[in-house]
Amino acid sequence: MKKNNTLISKKQLLKENIEDFGDAHIGTSFDTPLKKDAFVLSDDEKVEKIQTHFREIMDILGLDLTDDSLKGTPYRVAKMYVKEIFSGLHPNNKPRVAMFENKYNYTQMLVEKDINVQSTCEHHFLPIYGKAHVAYISNGNVIGLSKINRIVEYYCKRPQVQERLTIQIANELKKALDTEDVAVYIDAQHMCVQARGVKDVGSSTITSEYCGQFANNENLRKEFLTAIHARI
Repeated sequence: MKKNNTLISKKQLLKENIEDFGDAHIGTSFDTPLKKDAFVLSDDEKVEKIQTHFREIMDILGLDLTDDSLKGTPYRVAKMYVKEIFSGLHPNNKPRVAMFENKYNYTQMLVEKDINVQSTCEHHFLPIYGKAHVAYISNGNVIGLSKINRIVEYYCKRPQVQERLTIQIANELKKALDTEDVAVYIDAQHMCVQARGVKDVGSSTITSEYCGQFANNENLRKEFLTAIHARI
């Protein structure tokens, strides 16, 4: 009896630790944690496997999978996971970024604001949604404006924590533009806060990453913040 009670206590402690870790909104790495064999299976093979497992989840929940409204749900969820909301996990889906010479010698910061953020919390697999604001100062090259949006979208399409998402976008822009002078600011709401746990529908989470001149020049940082918060 004592052994069983000890086992129950350990399981309860593990459950509490898992809950606390998820609610603490902690990430473990700047890179998205992936297995070494993450891309051995094709997308279609992943869809087939996820479909099978999700059907089992629905069955355990007690849902009638013969119902016309539900019988296609396992496939729809699996396809959505692999080919839509988590498609940013696969490096083949990384956007190609074309660079152009800064022939007009524009030396001030360029700001792309109000970029749509639609991601998924990796702790509860619930939506994260909000806006990203990005700025950079050219180091001789410029990037097509739509490619900034594509970079944000690519890193959003994977299980995320907002801190990691912010850093990944900044690192990708620094690499593409060959400059340290990059700023990223994200203001987002988390359904894992709104729909469960504390159920706070009024709060949002702000994260930022300032690099190069944006980290070292307070006036430049203020100019960026003023620009993204301005409403015309």
